[in-house]
Amino acid sequence: MPKPRKTAVYTHGHHESVLRSHTWRTAANSAAYLLGSIKPHMKILDIGCGPGTITADLAALVPDGRVTGVDQAPGVLEQARATAAERGLANVDFAVADVHALDYPDDTFCVVHAHQVLQHVGDPVQALREMHRVTAPGGFIAVRDSDYAAMTWYPELPGLDDWLDLYRRVARANGGEPDAGRRLKSWALAAGLRDITAGSGTWTFAAPEERAWWSGLWAERTVASSYAERAVQGGHATAGQLRAVADAWREWGARKDAWFAVLHGEILCRKDA
Repeated sequence: MPKPRKTAVYTHGHHESVLRSHTWRTAANSAAYLLGSIKPHMKILDIGCGPGTITADLAALVPDGRVTGVDQAPGVLEQARATAAERGLANVDFAVADVHALDYPDDTFCVVHAHQVLQHVGDPVQALREMHRVTAPGGFIAVRDSDYAAMTWYPELPGLDDWLDLYRRVARANGGEPDAGRRLKSWALAAGLRDITAGSGTWTFAAPEERAWWSGLWAERTVASSYAERAVQGGHATAGQLRAVADAWREWGARKDAWFAVLHGEILCRKDA
């Protein structure tokens, strides 16, 4: 039986500024390390699917298979279903699930995928054990998570240093680990996984439209999302301090020389046949 779930609060919530980021994600920009292992017949579980853009891309890659997208938040699954319907995909379904205790039999899926999930869960090692359990022999566990402490940018505005410090404190107070990317291999080993290929990938925001998009969504998220509420309610920042961080994001986004890189850790684990 799975261990009882350690609780954690999803730091970001599902404010429009958060979903704007999530719907930008594709299999190409967020799961490239996995794509070479996908075959048309595969059955895939996409954990923490959110609005379903990556899920839909995966479904298009397995025309003879099927993809199940799961998330803990029932509301966002309606958007995921709409995404799949808009693309005319008939080989995808969605359900509410907890990665610590998946309601699927052993050896069910050819691929179990999680993007930006383990940084938000209470027990990432138990989550990986569950992902491994429901993966069929010879199948793959694929995980990608950002690493906040490794994010880097230019110019070095003090307000963005404040943002990073604040975000990491709020995320940890919520039971998560914002620097998850560097820990994925360690967590996988602790979960008993073998045949682990560990790597990394990046997102970079430098072009004018990229700077405007990235700075705008973080400025809004800092003052208007569940993250903002938790920052204030948890005593991590005042409303005034959040406004100052949002202003720093807008200042950064207006700079022609601005550049921001997000580092991700990635692991691809093959289950023993």
